[in-house]
Amino acid sequence: MSDQDPTRSRVEPSWQPGQPGQPGQPGPAQPDPVGQSPRAVQPPGWERGVLERLVMATVEEQRRARRWRIFFRFAGLGVVLLVLASTFGWIHSPEAVTTGRHTAVVEIQGVLDAGGEVDADAVIDALRLAFKDTGTAGVVMRINSPGGSPVQAGLISDEMRRLRAQHPNTPLYAVIEEICASGGYYVAAAADRIYVDKASLVGSIGVLMDGFGFTEAMGKVGVERRLLTAGENKGFLDPFSPLSEVQREHARKMLGTIHAQFIETVRKGRGDRLKETPDMFSGLIWTGASSVELGLADEIGSLRSVARDVIKAEELVDFTRRANLAERLAKRVGMSAGQVLARQFGVSGEAPRVR
Repeated sequence: MSDQDPTRSRVEPSWQPGQPGQPGQPGPAQPDPVGQSPRAVQPPGWERGVLERLVMATVEEQRRARRWRIFFRFAGLGVVLLVLASTFGWIHSPEAVTTGRHTAVVEIQGVLDAGGEVDADAVIDALRLAFKDTGTAGVVMRINSPGGSPVQAGLISDEMRRLRAQHPNTPLYAVIEEICASGGYYVAAAADRIYVDKASLVGSIGVLMDGFGFTEAMGKVGVERRLLTAGENKGFLDPFSPLSEVQREHARKMLGTIHAQFIETVRKGRGDRLKETPDMFSGLIWTGASSVELGLADEIGSLRSVARDVIKAEELVDFTRRANLAERLAKRVGMSAGQVLARQFGVSGEAPRVR
C-alpha cells in the first residue's frame, strides 16, 4: 500500500513553451527516411478520402466510356441501315431524275401477277410518269416475261393504248430480251413496234389452267374429303374432290373465251403485219428471227440500238417502279393471309394463266 494521500491531486508534469507535446501546437516535422526532408503529418481519415476520390474518378471515366460506346454503336447502326437502304431499295423515289431529251425505259421482268414480280399498278404508274415527262422522246418497254395473269396483262395493254392515243407524238416500243411469251406478248402486242434478238423466245399465244387431283390417292390411304358447300359447283377445281364433266366443260369454255380475247388483242396490235398460220395461236413459241418472219415482231434490235437509231435519244432514263423491301414484305404478308383465308373458306387458288 502507498503512503500517498489518495485525496491529494495528482501533480501533472510541467511543460515549457515550444516543448513537444504542448497543447495546440504541432510537434516538429519528422525527417523523411529517404530524402531526410520534412514530411507533414496527414489528418486522420485521409486514406478514406483519397480512396473515395479515386473510386468516383473511376466511375466517371466508365460513364464517359459507356456514352462513347453507345454513340459509336448507334452511328455504326445508322451506317449499316443506310447501306442496306441503298442496296435493297428501302429508300425509293417514284420520280425519275431527267436531264434533257431522253429515251424512257419501263421494264417488265418476271411473271405478271397482282402483288407479285410484275404488278400492273406499278407498270402503269411508270408508264404514266414516262409519258408525262417533257424530256421523253420515246418510251421503250423492255420485256423479259414468261407470262402470267391475263388480267394484269390486259390492264397494262389497255393503258398502253390509252397513253398512245393521249400522246400521239411519243412512240411506244417493246424490246424483247430473253423471253416474251403468253401474257408478256399480250403486253408487247400493244406497242407501236416490237424489237427482238434473233435468239429471243416469242409467242405462246394460249391459255392454261393447271392443278392436281388427289382423289384416288386419298382413297388408297383411307382419307375422306369432307367438303361442305352451298351451291353444287362451289367446290369447282378443288384438288381433293372429283371433277365432273360439267365442270370440266365449263372450264374449257372459260379458257376459250380468254384465248379469243388474247387472239383479238394480237390481231388488233399487229394488224396487217401478222402472217397468220394454222398453229400461230396454238400456244407454240418461236425464236426471235422466226417471229419477225411471221409478223409477231418487226425487227432485230436491242434497247440501246432502238434508243440510238430509232428514237434518236441515246440517254436512257429508267422509270420502272421497283417495290422496296418493306413493300415486298407487306405484300407477302398480305398474300399469305389471303391464302390462309382461301383455304379456310375452300376457295381454290387456281386461276387461268396466259402462258
